[in-house]
Amino acid sequence: MALGFFKKKADPQTPPEAPPEKKGGGFFGLFRKKDNAGEAPEAAPAPPQPEAPAEPAPEKRGIFARLTKAISKTSMIFRRKVMGLVGLGKKIDAETLDKLEEAMLEADLGVATTEHLMEVLRSAWKNASIETTDQIVPFIRKDLKERLTRRGNSISYAPSGTTVVLVVGVNGVGKTTSIAKIARHFVREGKKVVLAAADTFRAAAVKQLQTWSERIGCEVVAGADKADPASVAYKGAERALELNADVLLVDTAGRLHTQKNLMDELTKITKVLGNKIPGAPHETILVLDATTGQNAVTQAEMFKAAASVTGLFLAKLDGTAKGGAVLTINEKVAVPVKFVGLGEGFDDIQPFNAETFVDALFNIENGDTEGDAAASAEAR
Repeated sequence: MALGFFKKKADPQTPPEAPPEKKGGGFFGLFRKKDNAGEAPEAAPAPPQPEAPAEPAPEKRGIFARLTKAISKTSMIFRRKVMGLVGLGKKIDAETLDKLEEAMLEADLGVATTEHLMEVLRSAWKNASIETTDQIVPFIRKDLKERLTRRGNSISYAPSGTTVVLVVGVNGVGKTTSIAKIARHFVREGKKVVLAAADTFRAAAVKQLQTWSERIGCEVVAGADKADPASVAYKGAERALELNADVLLVDTAGRLHTQKNLMDELTKITKVLGNKIPGAPHETILVLDATTGQNAVTQAEMFKAAASVTGLFLAKLDGTAKGGAVLTINEKVAVPVKFVGLGEGFDDIQPFNAETFVDALFNIENGDTEGDAAASAEAR
């Protein structure tokens, strides 16, 4: 947020003979005292000061606040069931760890994630790396952050030229809306984006993309009704190259992994894109509905095997108490989450940040050295 937003309006009582304040004072200019009317003006204005180095902090806090709000249901359950067990300074014993394991399962962290966390917790307790309950939350936070960042959550861009992102998913997960949000994200980053509407069997999807593209500021390539999706993808690649676009997003029809003809269609689209743009698609993003919880894990497993999925868009994260699916998918499927949807608006999308997600799960902002203990006390 620009610092100028917080400047006070000029005092109407300021004597007219007072010299006008020079612009460019930067951060420290906000706190400069006014000259007294009887004092002589300074011989030379103070040199411009550099902007405060912590300028990005408001945006970071904003992302944390939005994510905390979005997964508040998951966070509330997690903190009530899990963090309520970790009192301040109590000695860890086997009974405490057993209760903690049960609480993690009730908080929908998933069997795989819970088993992993309990394994490392019990090992750390036995070798005396942790001894008291107030050490449990920092230990879990550190472990989850390390595991969620292991595979990388950033988009894999092409070494040069256009980066192609193929978007897939089952029917009803909000795939077309999600692709519009992804397009909006890239446009906000200053990238030139082309959309290929290869969901040719659903006219509404094409119309949606055409309408949204006007608001987002990108071009849509569409084909005739029920045209070959691969041909639309090819035309999209051609147009992206003509425009020297940074990103080509390819929408596809919803499908189940068991529908062989539709999965073969994806294979054809992938081949066509690769023939036109070397290395394409550089990302294959699977859109998942976060409200389906562990069912999303099954979809991710199946699509990874059938469509070589490289990343996930976890939609509707703001409307679920099953945000723990992020952890389970990471543990079982080994496909990184690239984006999360935090609402219905175009701007309600965030590139997934593992550290921010874990901090939001505990409702403890990164760097808060007292937050672990405070959150444990709050949950009690």
